[in-house]
Amino acid sequence: MTNSTIAKDESQDRAIWLNLRQAIAKSSGFQRWQKEQNLESVTNLDLTVRRYLEETLETLAY
Repeated sequence: MTNSTIAKDESQDRAIWLNLRQAIAKSSGFQRWQKEQNLESVTNLDLTVRRYLEETLETLAY
């Protein structure tokens, strides 16, 4: 039997990620980065947004 609190939290986390991912994908920064990477047709938006976030955070860390 799963803990309903954990399941609820995971469901909420997933919903937050989906909304955040969509907002990032619509942003001008993401779209510009996508063109620079020659990724105009994205097959996996989830992985592409994660890669964008990783590269952005690496750049900010310098």
